[in-house]
Amino acid sequence: MRSLKDTQFSILELAPVRDDKSIQFSLHHALALAQKAESLGYKRLWLAEHHNMDGIASSATAVLLGYLLANTHSLKVGSGGIMLPNHAPLVVAEQFGTLATLYPDRVELGLGRAPGTDQLTMRALRRGRQETEDQFPQDVMEILQYFKEPAPHQRIVATPGQNTHVPVWLLGSSLFSAQLAAKLGLPYSFASHFAPRMLGQAIQLYRDNFEASEYLDRPYISMGVPTVVAHSDEEAAYLATSAYQRVLGLMRGQSLKLKAPVESMEGIWTPAEKMSVNNFYAMSQVGSPETVKAGLEDLLAQYEIDEFIFTCDIYDTDKRIENFELLMDIKNA
Repeated sequence: MRSLKDTQFSILELAPVRDDKSIQFSLHHALALAQKAESLGYKRLWLAEHHNMDGIASSATAVLLGYLLANTHSLKVGSGGIMLPNHAPLVVAEQFGTLATLYPDRVELGLGRAPGTDQLTMRALRRGRQETEDQFPQDVMEILQYFKEPAPHQRIVATPGQNTHVPVWLLGSSLFSAQLAAKLGLPYSFASHFAPRMLGQAIQLYRDNFEASEYLDRPYISMGVPTVVAHSDEEAAYLATSAYQRVLGLMRGQSLKLKAPVESMEGIWTPAEKMSVNNFYAMSQVGSPETVKAGLEDLLAQYEIDEFIFTCDIYDTDKRIENFELLMDIKNA
């Protein structure tokens, strides 16, 4: 069985906005986290595209990636993901081709097939365009071609983009992208940090149907895991209430800004809401290093994945950085 030492550790960053801080603070903190991740030996740090959400500052994903790349040296940085229905494939290829040209061998492109926002914002993003999720496979194929050597008589060439061979991942929270990733021989990342229900099925489907390709000779799977690691189970449980309040805000259609932790969630959520938040965070690891180590080993034994990609919604930015320090201590122990 694979050990934690042999499993890649990565970070998914949403540039969370605190209720008492500016968006600029969040963007600067994203860089501080990327620099810390690089020094700790994390494999990669990805940014997630979301729109019209007051608590998430990573909407202009490619722009923020440029800021992180310019101020780090070796860390692989990418999108987890670009929500492809919102974008023309050529524009995505040109943006990431530009980043890859400036920062060779460091840029990755994770692609999702959902819009990552509400219906009204989706229409604003797609103004004048009719693309739907059904076009996702075709758009993925188009992007893959833009990153290669142009084919003879290829009339549209991504410049920059051509010959950059940016690594492309498919992301998913259901079975569709797992099947497509298997067919195309691409690495696959499951969004179990917020939608864990179909994780086992998606992994099995991907493995069973994987076809070796120019990109991969064997399946490669990462899974999202929300984390709150602190020096004791009690401290972690306290810090985790910020994450619970954030998900509760999402479910209620309220602000997603990070709120300070509270001593107890009782009186804040209803029993039904508590159950929904717990389902949302079914894969979360909250506790001391010893508790989280045991939890991650259980996940590894059950799913046999290649990589964990961690999220964290701790309010205190120093404690948030410490979360990722403690995770790497767990890996290296």
